Amino acid sequence: MTPVMISTMVLCFALTISVAVSIGLASVLGIQVANINMLISVKEMFGAINKFPLAAIPFFILAGNLMETGGISRRLVEFAKSLVGGVQGGLPMTCVLTCMIFAAVSGSSVATTFAIGAILIPALIKHGYPTSYAAALQATSAELGVVIPPSIPLILYGVSAEVSIGELFVAGFGPGILISGALMLFVWLYCKWKGWGKQDGEGRLGVVAATWQAGWALLMPVIILGGIYGGVFTPTEASAVAVLYALVVGMLIYREIGLRDLFPILRKSVVSSAVIMFIIANAGLFAFLITRAGVPDAIGRWLEAVLQSPALFLLGVNAALFVIGMFIETSAAIIVLAPILAPVAVHFGVDPVHFGLIMVVNLALGMITPPFGVNLFAACTVARIPLDRIIGHLIPFVLVILACLLVITYVPSVSLALRDLAFAK
Repeated sequence: MTPVMISTMVLCFALTISVAVSIGLASVLGIQVANINMLISVKEMFGAINKFPLAAIPFFILAGNLMETGGISRRLVEFAKSLVGGVQGGLPMTCVLTCMIFAAVSGSSVATTFAIGAILIPALIKHGYPTSYAAALQATSAELGVVIPPSIPLILYGVSAEVSIGELFVAGFGPGILISGALMLFVWLYCKWKGWGKQDGEGRLGVVAATWQAGWALLMPVIILGGIYGGVFTPTEASAVAVLYALVVGMLIYREIGLRDLFPILRKSVVSSAVIMFIIANAGLFAFLITRAGVPDAIGRWLEAVLQSPALFLLGVNAALFVIGMFIETSAAIIVLAPILAPVAVHFGVDPVHFGLIMVVNLALGMITPPFGVNLFAACTVARIPLDRIIGHLIPFVLVILACLLVITYVPSVSLALRDLAFAK
């Protein structure tokens, strides 16, 4: 059964069939080969999405779209620019910082790419940056959307590996700040070397004025994250609060969302949510069949025999996830692999929360690596350029993220220090 499922899935990927359909077709063929009742497929697919924490996904997607249309993202850009935009290379640094702030509410890298990229990619081009560089920078910066909490992939990992989502969210701050700091340092040095961005400070608001203008926008992540960590509401409930807040601010305070805008926003959010849920349902069935066949135990025994130490295990997992992330969508990869790899990681003495951050950061790289990097397609859509034009500028950003990944992997305190402090027993 397992060889048929894996070979079918790989063949479908090679034929560029969508991830969800590839996984579902492979699962159906596996059921037929194993002579299992087909009703099990309905049960497992429903069970995969019948989990309360997954309700956060459509709400966070809707919140991100409301922020984009309602003027919240534009004000966040002006605020970030007031902080770092006054130096050479300040505009690219603004891109990274804005994505970091926006990610603290949206939880989605693709939403971050469209919402912030629609503002900053044209601004970067206007200030003399190459279009390909602007698109590569935006795609990479938006990766913070799946690392900085609240994060949809962290929710999926928590559900799949049965790990506390609250602990994962707290642990995500360390890696998120590390990656954003490294990216900001890199773009500042790179712009100094290239001689770009000497006029980036033009048109920049003062910090006080920008903070006043963005006050309601800045209050949003404070309410959401403060409510989660203060115990006022759960991460899932926080997603609904984010939608309500974005709707009220966009319609009644900033008045940039009208009644006629609601239908396109809802339609876009429903389509995005349905795609993710369809992937989750099919991946849940696939994971059930793989587990039933004993694949996780076999992989665990093999890894234990081949990789004798936790350091080698983490190195091998990172190498495998990096390749997998190039070809399989992040959400699907987490749902399929987390139940398999998390128990093995625990066997090697790796904290499951730490391992979750390693998985999410690594697979997030797949969003900015060809051939199926969704952030790349989103950024290229905004910049209106073909994918091949941004590869040259993309490589240095990938290397920076890889360097951060190594630090996150082998310095557990980056992820766990804040978690241990917040959840001290």
